[in-house]
Amino acid sequence: MTSKSRKSVDFKSAKDPFAQREAEKYENPIPSRELILQFFQHSGKPMSRKEIAQAFGLVSEDQLEALRRRLRAMERDGQLLFNRAQQYCLINSQDLFAGRVIGHADGFGFVKPDDGSDDLYLSSREMDQLLHNDRVVVRVTGLDRKGRREGAVVDILERNTKQVVGRLHKERGFTYVVPDNRNIAQTVLIQKGDDGKAKQGQIVIAEILEQPTKLRQPIGKVVEILGDHMAPGMEIEMAIRSYDLPYQWPDDLLKEIKPLKDEVPELAKTGRVDLRDTPLVTIDGEDARDFDDAVYCQATPKGWKLMVAIADVSHYVHINTALDREAQRRSTSVYFPERVIPMLPEILSNGLCSLNPKVDRLCMVCELYIDREGKVFRTRFFEGVMRSHARMTYTEVAKILVEGDKKLAKKYQELLPHLNALYDLYKVMRLSREQRGAIDFDTQETKIIFGANRKIDKIVPVVRNDAHKLIEEFMIAANIAAARYLNKQKMPKLLRVHEGPSSDKLLNLKTFLGEMGLHLSGKDKPVPLDYMNLINAIKGRPDAHLIQTVLLRSLSQAVYSPELKGHFGLALDAYAHFTSPIRRYPDLLVHRAIRHCLHNKKPDTFFYSLSDMTLMGEHCSANERRADDATRDVVSWLKCEYMLDKVGEEFKGTISAVTSFGFFVELAEVFVEGLVHVSNLMQDYFHFDPTSHQLKGERSGASYRLGDSVQVKVVRVDLDEKKIDFELVQAAGKLSGQVKKSRRKK
Repeated sequence: MTSKSRKSVDFKSAKDPFAQREAEKYENPIPSRELILQFFQHSGKPMSRKEIAQAFGLVSEDQLEALRRRLRAMERDGQLLFNRAQQYCLINSQDLFAGRVIGHADGFGFVKPDDGSDDLYLSSREMDQLLHNDRVVVRVTGLDRKGRREGAVVDILERNTKQVVGRLHKERGFTYVVPDNRNIAQTVLIQKGDDGKAKQGQIVIAEILEQPTKLRQPIGKVVEILGDHMAPGMEIEMAIRSYDLPYQWPDDLLKEIKPLKDEVPELAKTGRVDLRDTPLVTIDGEDARDFDDAVYCQATPKGWKLMVAIADVSHYVHINTALDREAQRRSTSVYFPERVIPMLPEILSNGLCSLNPKVDRLCMVCELYIDREGKVFRTRFFEGVMRSHARMTYTEVAKILVEGDKKLAKKYQELLPHLNALYDLYKVMRLSREQRGAIDFDTQETKIIFGANRKIDKIVPVVRNDAHKLIEEFMIAANIAAARYLNKQKMPKLLRVHEGPSSDKLLNLKTFLGEMGLHLSGKDKPVPLDYMNLINAIKGRPDAHLIQTVLLRSLSQAVYSPELKGHFGLALDAYAHFTSPIRRYPDLLVHRAIRHCLHNKKPDTFFYSLSDMTLMGEHCSANERRADDATRDVVSWLKCEYMLDKVGEEFKGTISAVTSFGFFVELAEVFVEGLVHVSNLMQDYFHFDPTSHQLKGERSGASYRLGDSVQVKVVRVDLDEKKIDFELVQAAGKLSGQVKKSRRKK
């Protein structure tokens, strides 16, 4: 329909569906974003700000200024585009997309569209004017050679990289900083006199003074010198700045928490269920400092009563306070090796909120009644006050319950009946979980052990005993109960969503399994039980780890969302995070929703709406990924440093990933990963088969496959790029020059 054929609408008198909301915010309300978008959809043509104001009958200076700000905000958020003719127009979703830039170390990049559609590829030429995390509007220009949609930048909506951390270099009269963040391919030029007296090779923070253009790189100024490249702890300082992790407490927050004391005020304990005589205990790792959860169990005629008491963070962190705003901004605690960037200040995370032994603490309790088949038949949530009877470790509990350690049993004699009840219940619930089909991947976690001057002494595997699994099982039970309770109450909530495999990933998985002589049941809609049946079927096979890795990679990443899409990995219709509010903001939101219900308030009076929860879910998911990436970067750097003096040494390993440019090998017993580049293989042309996860030689028939055992030599360690290069010495029991050959027809 052309603009001429559109029915005339008088927008001066048009009813704004959000007029009441606007009236609450402004003395002289202006049209809502929704009505402005409706106006553009109707007009079908670009409009100047003056024309828009006339169309809505806005004349006062206050209204015109408010309109200017609103249009700029809509432009920033990708709802409108301001063209070169100084006119606003609607972004046509058919060929224009607003989204966030994701940079790549090799110079190219992608745009992640706001509408959730597939990413668009940006060539290095387009990326010259951008930095990672910028927001842009792009136009689809066609498909690249890999069949991906390719884009060209129409407008830069928002610059989001204000500073970078990296190494300072001085050569041939030029000074520049190479960013530590691998998503930023450009170097930052430092003008004469702006180097802050930093020396060659030092780690610095450079403020971006001028953003990049198509013709030149970004220009910056050194604002802080962090120190020398190899200084102890420097890898964490770099990660904090590179990923823009909040690590300092704002002044208004510090002022707000100043009145807090070490002990819970007596007034705060009134009106709560008194559990101080109930022998609740915390069970955590030896190095844990904040204790979110405590458990208690007793046998009943029908089965068991389980109490999961969680730190009542929502009592202290009130909505829209400085403390709340900072917790929301951080979204999660970040756990680096031997250092934590907490979500909450220490007086709360390790003090008032932490369920420390022998002191009164406020808690939110999930009480579950479970039958002898491990099925929960009744739940109750309530606010309580408790006193942890012991701070126990996984090692101690496993020694008592599994190994029968008499000395420890005597030490915890009064708690022994309840510990035995916990273990009996765990075994029943574990069986019930397996029957439900929850997927249980046997993954290997590692821990870095430091020696003097924060140098790695060794990397050791983390052994999960029955005590770990026991606590995990009870936390899952409480999280399930929280999700079901809020669903029943029809509350706006944030769920932990884990969707099943996409159709493309499922097709690749089934093709791979077919080549292995295996079959995943469930046809086009496999359920978790189908995955678990296959995992059980491959136990004992030498390639079981390989198959399990491919199964794991076929699944999507878990995210936070209010949508009821279920949790595939746990085989659940609904799942929420309730048990760690000290370190995760989504758990705090769940606590607030439960408290709202416990106080007999209606869902429509809750502070958060469904749209609020959607935005909060996206924010928390993004910050969770940011924390994971930062931690991974630090661990990679530390492992590179650990391997510096091992160049030239040989190790046994397993191929852990295969790509078009080579394959990654994880060293046995060392737990360090490096790359064997395709150029270091024999003189042959190798084809990458992503379905079978292998490289195949064109002439020789040599093949290198995920899960193959290899012998490699360490040939290069690059601390700046956090990369380790290996050279193949031996493959699958043969010298690299005598690799496996495919059978040829005679």
